[in-house]
Amino acid sequence: MRIIVTGGAGFIGSHIVDAYLAKGHEVFVVDDLSTGSKTNLHKKATLYVIDLVDPALRKVLAEISPDVVSHHAAQMNLRRSVEDPLFDARTNILGLLNVLEACKGLKVKKILFASSGGAVYGEQEKFPAAEDHPTRPLSPYGVSKITGEHYLYCYQSAFGIPYTALRYSNVYGPRQNSEGEAGVVAIFIRQLLDGRSPTINGDGKQTRDYVYVDDVVAANVAALESSFSGSLNIGTGKETNVLTIFSLLRDGLGVDIAALHGPAKVGEQERSCIDASRAGSAFGWTARTRLEEGLRETIAFYRQAGPA
Repeated sequence: MRIIVTGGAGFIGSHIVDAYLAKGHEVFVVDDLSTGSKTNLHKKATLYVIDLVDPALRKVLAEISPDVVSHHAAQMNLRRSVEDPLFDARTNILGLLNVLEACKGLKVKKILFASSGGAVYGEQEKFPAAEDHPTRPLSPYGVSKITGEHYLYCYQSAFGIPYTALRYSNVYGPRQNSEGEAGVVAIFIRQLLDGRSPTINGDGKQTRDYVYVDDVVAANVAALESSFSGSLNIGTGKETNVLTIFSLLRDGLGVDIAALHGPAKVGEQERSCIDASRAGSAFGWTARTRLEEGLRETIAFYRQAGPA
């Protein structure tokens, strides 16, 4: 298949590009390189450097004529979305709309959309949250992701473009941006390697569902061949608080550095954990990487990468 991966030079997207190429697909990457990096790109992938909202994007998609579009390009910093909701909406909502408009006249068999199980539900009523849990996002980022899902449903109904929205929990692993992108694992590892004390927002008892990037990639590979249409949670169903993450990383790195505590951040929920059993029913997916194993692999990557 001919596959476009938007955001394919970024953390998650570049791993997906690698996996699709390994399966023998022809892969094209659309990325403005604002947060992604050419160093993440597989040499067999064809790169188009272009902004998501650029009208010229439609010409690029028409030229490629993809079978599948894997839409991972996004403004994914929750805190920035609170500080600059217009920027968040421009990238995450208008950018997606530009992609959808480009796909209307093409024979696209499916759109895979990177949504957020960690943000669309807001403060949960049930743990773990299944896909039918109320969506009450607490941040513009969460609003933009659930809005994207609504647009995808609309375009499927009106124009016959099938989609699968994968609601990721908190993804971590090699290549994650350690300089401000959402992801305490990468940020903490880099700070600890540099001998700095990480800052934990609030009391550190807030929980997240940490899923390893290789498991997320496996979901994207499985979704290619699946006929499922709609939204699916992609997570582990297990809660881990920030204090525990810090302790595991400090022990894994073998350093004796204490964390600092800062104020809690606006727009961040206290607990987050999602039920991914529907993905198991849809295409046999389940998270297979234990947290301790995934953290070891991530630490090894940053040790080998050296100073930022």
